[in-house]
Parts: sequence; C-alpha cells; structure tokens
Amino acid sequence: MKEILIEQNLHWKKLKYKSVKRDALDRLISYLPLKQIITIAGIRRCGKSTLAKQAINYLIESGVEERNIFFINLENPYFLAYKHDATFLNVIFEEYLKLMNPTGKVYCLFDEIQYFDNWQVYIKSKYESSDIKYIITGSNSFMLSNDLNTLLSGRSLNIHLDTFSFTEFLNYKNIDYSSEFTQITNKIDIARAKDEYLKWGGFYEVFEAEDEMVKKEILISYAKNIIYQDIVPRYKIRNSEIVEKLFFYLISNATGIMNYTTLAKTFEISDKAIREYINYCEDVFMLKRLDKFHNKPKERIKSFKKIYALDNGFLQIAPTLSKNLGNALENMVFIILNQKSQELYYLKDGVEIDFFAEDSYYQVSYDISDEKTRKQEFGAFEHFKSENKTKNILITYNTNEDVENINIVSIEKFIFNTLNF
Repeated sequence: MKEILIEQNLHWKKLKYKSVKRDALDRLISYLPLKQIITIAGIRRCGKSTLAKQAINYLIESGVEERNIFFINLENPYFLAYKHDATFLNVIFEEYLKLMNPTGKVYCLFDEIQYFDNWQVYIKSKYESSDIKYIITGSNSFMLSNDLNTLLSGRSLNIHLDTFSFTEFLNYKNIDYSSEFTQITNKIDIARAKDEYLKWGGFYEVFEAEDEMVKKEILISYAKNIIYQDIVPRYKIRNSEIVEKLFFYLISNATGIMNYTTLAKTFEISDKAIREYINYCEDVFMLKRLDKFHNKPKERIKSFKKIYALDNGFLQIAPTLSKNLGNALENMVFIILNQKSQELYYLKDGVEIDFFAEDSYYQVSYDISDEKTRKQEFGAFEHFKSENKTKNILITYNTNEDVENINIVSIEKFIFNTLNF
C-alpha cells in the first residue's frame, strides 16, 4: 500500500500539481480554516480530484508542511476488496501516519469516497476525536443531500462541481474576457471557443482531444462508465442495458418534454421503473428534469417534465438527436440557469417560455433573422406578460439588440453580464 500512497501524493516529493484554476477553488479555500468537513460532489471526470489538488497547492503555499497533507483516490483497484468495510479507511490513514509521521493538524483528502460503504460513520467518528481537516469527493448527489447532512449532523460544507463553464474554458485557452475592452479585442477567439464549447461541452479530456471521433469515444466511455460503475452497482439493477438505452434515448430528446407513460411503453417496463432510472441519472449528474411552473407546488410535481443533459458534449453522442444547434444552445442556457437559480421552470400555455427564474422570462433562439421566428419568440413574451414587470430576455447565438421591452443578447454576452465586471 505504501507504493500507492507515495504514487498519489506527488507533493511529498515537492512537486506541484498543474491544472487550470477552477472557479470553485476560492470557495473551497474559504472553508479551509473552518472545522467542518468539506464535501465536493459532481459528475465523474468533472475535475473533483483536480480541485482537491489545487487546494493542496494552496495549503503548501500557505505554509502547511507537505507531510501534513494526505490525498488518496479510493477508486484504486487495490481497495476494491475492502469496499464493504469502512474501518479499512482507518487502516489506510494509519499507514499514512506511519509513513510520513506528521505533527500537528493534518489535512486528509479522500477522493471518490462513495466506493466505501458507510464511510460517513468513519468520518464522523474521526471528526469528533481528532485534529483532522477532511476534504472528501464523490460522484453522486448523496454527497450533497439532506441525508448526508443528517448523518453528519451539520458537520459538512458542500461544494457542487460541474464540468468546465464557458468562462473556465476561455481561461483554459488563455483568452482574456476580463473587461468589455478585451471581449471586443478577442471577439474572434471568443466566437471560435463558443462554437467548440457549444458542441463539445466542458469535460477537460474532451476538449484536450483534437480529433472529433476521439471526443465522441471519450464521451461514450464516460456515459457508460457512469452507468455501469456509479448507477448499476449502487442500485443493484439487474437489467442494466435498459438504463443505458434509456439514457441515450433521453439525450436524443434533450430539451423536449417527456411522457413517462410513453417511455414505459417504449422500454416495456413500468412507469415506476422509468422514474427510478431517471432519478438515478440525476443522482450522478448526467441529466436534469425541469418542471412546468404552477402556483401550486403539487401541480408542479405532477407536470410534464422537460429533460436536459448536464453537459453539452452528451448531445453529440445521442443516436438520433437532430444536429440543430438550437437544441445545443437551449441546453447550454439551461445549464447556466440551473447553476445560478434555486427555482427554475418552463411555462407552457399554447405557447412556451423556455425558462422562468425569479423575475425573468428567458427564450432561446439560435437565429432570429427570420421575421416569422422573431414574431414567434416575441409573441411568447407577450402571451405571458406579467403585471410584476418581469424581465424578458431572448438569448441568441450572436444577436445583441433591445426591442421595446425585450433584451436580445448573444450567449457570450449573457454569460459575461452575469460576471459583474
């Protein structure tokens, strides 16, 4: 085991972890002086381990000794035989103590901790009796759930990590967008990056690959790994192929409205099973459903749902999805709004408003040069006209203008406007 520990802790050899800074790092750093356990949850391969290692860099730069920081990825095959025994986490930790002999406060980073059953019982016991700062990562929504907070009794601070945002993607490409001046100066580079991001999303290994077939192969492998490693074993699903087929069917219909009864007939399983399988896909951050707005919460729950992928790259591996970039743009806007809005809905009453959040209506249209399209989008705002002076925002691929009470804005300007330069 000692070889594994040394291999995974390069900072013990005075080596720095190199990566693109994630926006969530500042929040993580603000939590470090506090006693609470820090949990980082997000879809597999979104960069949770990298974020944890960025925290290691910060700690060392702040004067913490390398030997007082311990990182271990529990997905390593060596630990597989012990996954049902949470006490083995202590065996791992004790091995670290013998190897490095730290003195004073220790920072312990358990990566992909969900591979061990009942891990929270072990973490809670150590939290109470030792001077250890825990940072733990995991690839399912349990890490952020109320159940976890109950088990740890308010002892955790939670960070949700998504795949790279568009602005993080620009940082990766070293494209400056820090002011209106640089946005105008670099508009061609930003436009190229926008096209790439809109199509392929924010998985680091995907945008590192140059060949489009390789990008697709990576995304397919991600999807299947998540299904067969994070969903099937955890929920003990026997007919695992159905989950895979359902996921690929749903991303083929991303941005559309789902009907559980129709899906049940298509896959020849019960409505209950369909709902459960979609829940599982949400638990591992692959998909997200959107409720239709209604003043009564019960009616929202009963409403037909729209379905979205939580990374645009998944749309490229859908078997039958139309290559209409309008779908990709709407999906991208959903991801942005889902991150910033606690309550997000769609509206439908003959005509449809794509998104309703707080005091704003959002429509998404890739191209509004056609007069018929403009009338259709403007008409939706008019139909749902609110006495509360709700803002009307029409997000497009590259059009920026104001028409009466409608703010028409390109996707990049919409994103930059939320950054409050």
